[in-house]
Amino acid sequence: MQTGRHIVTSFDDDLIAIQAKISEMGGVVEELLRDALKALRKRDAVLAEHVIERDKVLDTMELDLEEMATHVIALRQPMAQDLRVLIAAIKIASTLERIGDLAKNIARRAIFLAEAKPIKVSNSIVQMGKATRGHLSEILDAHAKRDADLAVDIWNRDAEIDDMYNAIFREVVTYMMEDSRMIGLGSQLLFVAKNLERIGDHTTHIAEMIYYVVKGEPLGDDRPKGDPAGIDLDV
Repeated sequence: MQTGRHIVTSFDDDLIAIQAKISEMGGVVEELLRDALKALRKRDAVLAEHVIERDKVLDTMELDLEEMATHVIALRQPMAQDLRVLIAAIKIASTLERIGDLAKNIARRAIFLAEAKPIKVSNSIVQMGKATRGHLSEILDAHAKRDADLAVDIWNRDAEIDDMYNAIFREVVTYMMEDSRMIGLGSQLLFVAKNLERIGDHTTHIAEMIYYVVKGEPLGDDRPKGDPAGIDLDV
């Protein structure tokens, strides 16, 4: 017969294991985004192919975490705060898997761009990539520490990523208008920038989940956004 203390300890162990799985997924996502951007910067098609192949790992990890969390919910019937942790874990895992997909998309574009002529606007993409990676790294730290203040700060700073995307959009469209030979290459760069902008949006979603876990209420829907630049690409 299990004692009450044993049940509590077992439940705590389950929660720790789930949080550890989130951290593990976060580490993989960071690596994929780092390598995808490196492949883009270094024009390394081999590294880009490696990113595409590794993304499959995240699919398995997400399914494992969802199974762990739903099992705990069914078996332990957790109270409000612990239930928030479990629900948030499922949502964060799904969000991390989507970020991995976006990193994979960037890697696919990197393969195409590896064969193309370098252009000045690529430096703007690199800077946007660094900013996006920085926000992702910070939000994963905030999750590990349950730091709601840091989560809110990152949530507010997403406007920086939006502004970078808008500037790149205008820059690339200008190149394409001036030289029709740039249309194919410019389109690829716009896809990369849009993927980075969407990674920023997913990062803010993780921030909202952290705030929900810590505070027990939604963060809100009035997050600052950069002014939209033209069309929204379907990536």
